[in-house]
Amino acid sequence: MQIDRNTGLVLEGGGMRGVFTSGVLDAFMKYDLYFNYVIAVSAGSSNGISYISRQPRRARISAINFLARYNYIGLRNLLTQGCIFDQELLYDKMPNELLPFDYDAYFNSTTTFEVVTTNCLTGRAMYLTEKKDKRRTIDIIKASSSLPYVSKIVEVDGTPMLDGGIVDSIPVMRAMETGHPRNVVISTRNKGWRSTEKDIKIPHFLYKNYPRLRVALSRRVATYNEQLELLDKLEDSEQAFVIRPEKPLEVGRTTRDTAKLEALYEEGFTIGERFCKSQVSK
Repeated sequence: MQIDRNTGLVLEGGGMRGVFTSGVLDAFMKYDLYFNYVIAVSAGSSNGISYISRQPRRARISAINFLARYNYIGLRNLLTQGCIFDQELLYDKMPNELLPFDYDAYFNSTTTFEVVTTNCLTGRAMYLTEKKDKRRTIDIIKASSSLPYVSKIVEVDGTPMLDGGIVDSIPVMRAMETGHPRNVVISTRNKGWRSTEKDIKIPHFLYKNYPRLRVALSRRVATYNEQLELLDKLEDSEQAFVIRPEKPLEVGRTTRDTAKLEALYEEGFTIGERFCKSQVSK
């Protein structure tokens, strides 16, 4: 695929599977490959924001080095903060102290960056941008990455939100609707993978104040598999170029094995570098 100003970049989520994406994006930064439009969801938004601010290896250090140092995934966080991830570390100490985020570079970037969240009231996707306010910027990333059941609902602009992956895990259609007919999609699943889980009706006592969210959660698996089918069709018609792991993953949403995470990051970097070299040779 030849990259031009109308080519979008779509970043899937997947929790710790996102280290693959961080490897690909580090390769993009090495070869100075940037897009005018980027849309990201969940872990993809955390990777994407460091790509927009042009901070190589920042996402990798966050996901692997800091996991080894601070062990920020666990039930203790769920009990003390209402989230399986240490959100105080990830969304306060890390961007402001331990691994400073370059807000100025991000705000001054000409790239349009959309982040997908799920509106708990409507059960539908919201596509949010922010290029001025630091707190709102972090809140949007936090909302997009807040997994249901193991994270607190996050309010943005007074609206309760959760992980965008509930309703739009691979937002390639949004990219096309915004004027980007061809897209590079970084997926965190190998080709041909489909979820074999069964959708179940969400009990009334869970998210009792958000009936439309329960409906969305009740068909989450089907929605994701439908998006994977769509992605394959777009790839076959050359409307999408998909960068994905080449073998079944050993990394899940909450994997803490840093050796496995490092291997997946390196795979992403290698595949991303291969893609960049193919662009240079055209």
